[in-house]
Amino acid sequence: MGKDYTKVFAPVARMETVRLIIVIAAQLYWKIHQMDFKSAFLNGVLEEEVYIQQPVRYIVQGQEQKALRLNKALYGLKQAPRTWNATLDRFLQNQSFVRCPHEYALYVKKEKGSLLLVCVYVDDIIFTGDDERILAGIKKLMKQHFEMTDLGYMSYYLGISVQQEEGRIFMSQTHYIKKVLEQFGMLKCSHVSTPITAGASLDKLGIKVMLILLYLEA
Repeated sequence: MGKDYTKVFAPVARMETVRLIIVIAAQLYWKIHQMDFKSAFLNGVLEEEVYIQQPVRYIVQGQEQKALRLNKALYGLKQAPRTWNATLDRFLQNQSFVRCPHEYALYVKKEKGSLLLVCVYVDDIIFTGDDERILAGIKKLMKQHFEMTDLGYMSYYLGISVQQEEGRIFMSQTHYIKKVLEQFGMLKCSHVSTPITAGASLDKLGIKVMLILLYLEA
């Protein structure tokens, strides 16, 4: 949906970046906080002119031929992800955050000798630092500008379960593995030492196709 747009890409954090933040937090005894934006794309302010037909049941009598101009993005609009990212980027930079030139989803802020790291993945945001008071202030400020859910300490992010302890952070994909097993009806299966029945005969093409299909389904 949408015309006359040229850029739709929106940067998201790489898994390597997320792991690096977890490592830094563990070494420096920091806690990682997590928040979630509600209906994130609806916050994106459009820079270009975008028009839509009047929605059914909201058509203005006598002006049926007119269209509506969008001020903010809608889900399904091609520009929505990039527009949301630009809106969040402006907000963070207005709060003195500096975007990493090599990882556009990572922001850094130095305040009163303290360091704060923020990592964004679409509508999920994690942040950590050495001053819990500053972290609490950032949470409060973001809630004032966006409708958000405070998830407390990070416990599950991008398919990874995270358990934070003093000076140690454990990562696992137990939840994801259980989800895949449940999807294929194998949650109650017995453990085996081989991924396929011993002695099964498959040609090379058959093995390749089977693995690709299973991977896509998971």
